[in-house]
Amino acid sequence: MSSPTLSRRTRSRRADGPPPASLQHRNLPLLLLQARESVLLRFRPLLQAHGLTEQQWRIVRALHERGTLQPREIVEACCISSPSLAGVLQRMDQMGLVRRERHDSDQRRVMVSLTPSSRALVARMAPLIEATYRRIEAHLGSSAVQDLYAQLDALLQSMDGLDDAAQESACRA
Repeated sequence: MSSPTLSRRTRSRRADGPPPASLQHRNLPLLLLQARESVLLRFRPLLQAHGLTEQQWRIVRALHERGTLQPREIVEACCISSPSLAGVLQRMDQMGLVRRERHDSDQRRVMVSLTPSSRALVARMAPLIEATYRRIEAHLGSSAVQDLYAQLDALLQSMDGLDDAAQESACRA
């Protein structure tokens, strides 16, 4: 049975309407997170079948598309915090997925690249990844997916100039 105090509070809120500091907008960060999760559900089994985490796949894909990168560039490209990246790269190095080497002209800089085995992994996974994207496009419609890409690109670009403090911590695609 419910508490009388709780019932009175609930009734009071209903009678009075929303609290004075009501939120007028939908929760955009939560909606984006829910959309991300919905999309990732289609890719997770594929990643797991190939022994990869989502973070590891983001790194492999970024290195595949962009070539050798410094850790700070991976942080920005993959939206992974720097402390997390250190551990992820260490595990990926142990798995033979990445190679970390000191920069020739500046020994303080580390360069991260794919190994031949991770390139082969990308080659095996690419047709399966692309098939998943085709299923998503077939379900949503190709033009809807292209519109979504355009809207997300526009959102990312326009948010860049909104706030300098947020800009410093935002990840970059």
